[in-house]
Amino acid sequence: MFTNVSDNFKTFNTTAETDVDNFSNAKVEFTADTDSISTNNEQRDQHLKCADFFDAAAFPTISFTATKPADAGDGNFELTGNLMMHGVLYPVKLAVEFGSIVMGPWNNIKAGFCINGKLSRKDFGLNWNAALEAGGVMVSDEVKIHGEIQLVKQA
Repeated sequence: MFTNVSDNFKTFNTTAETDVDNFSNAKVEFTADTDSISTNNEQRDQHLKCADFFDAAAFPTISFTATKPADAGDGNFELTGNLMMHGVLYPVKLAVEFGSIVMGPWNNIKAGFCINGKLSRKDFGLNWNAALEAGGVMVSDEVKIHGEIQLVKQA
């Protein structure tokens, strides 16, 4: 690998249910449409959608379901859950930094979070790679997960 490539999913859904303000018992679910991946490079995006990577035709979604939030102190959590990607269900742990709860400008209550984690793409059967002329490989095994999330309280 020679550089980091950032991507995002343009079509996704996140829900969180809790009955406490600190989200310590939250039930969290996330789903992304694999065909909506964007790296701001159409040729690379099309390659990511094909059978070498996500195989969006066969596996149209990536999903995460939290199984256990664990208090990590100072308002932070370790969120353990199951990630389903490329037809493989695998446990992952995410570090969650809880920002705060605020009243938004349109009289809606929002909660803010920063989420970070790492996973091995090979755990999900995503093995494609290419050797580089100068040595090494094009795609790292490690995938970094980063998200800045605002949740809006529903009535």
